Amino acid sequence: MESRIVVLVSGSGTLLQALIDSSVRDSVVAVGSDLADCQGLVRAQKAGIATFVVEPATFANRSDWNSALQSELVDLRPDVIILAGFMRILGPGVISQFRGQIINTHPALLPFFPGAHGVRDALAAGVVNTGCTLHYVDEGVDTGEIISQRIVPVLDGDDEVSLHERIKIEERDLLVKALELFVATGTFK
Repeated sequence: MESRIVVLVSGSGTLLQALIDSSVRDSVVAVGSDLADCQGLVRAQKAGIATFVVEPATFANRSDWNSALQSELVDLRPDVIILAGFMRILGPGVISQFRGQIINTHPALLPFFPGAHGVRDALAAGVVNTGCTLHYVDEGVDTGEIISQRIVPVLDGDDEVSLHERIKIEERDLLVKALELFVATGTFK
């Protein structure tokens, strides 16, 4: 049985592009975003992948937005949902409905430096190594069970941009390899 992967993006879509360029591309059934002008959607459309948008600003409240997103996801019947630079926290209904199926990438070695500024926080802490993490999504912020990680050394002269670019290279490869395993075996381990 073919795996069904749904990818959620908010930005440029470089993680998504890594999936499009990989052997798992045919398993990506849809790409969704919280932003209608998201560059990731353009990448998906160019690759012939179905897209959808659920913009928070078009809903009366966060709960209604989460319900609409959950409805879109249910209709797509995903085996796995990848948060690839998706910058929204999913509500409890979405997490409950898809528990154990939602995967996030994070540009730090969790449990250290969770949240939106993992690279900046790692630099500020003066660590010699940071990296990236692939983990299941739970109700916390970057607190779900870790699937895999890659270490990226902090080099002399690194700033947030240079370090983040090196982390992104590892993050893309980590995600592709994990999804190749998932498509082949139905599991990330």
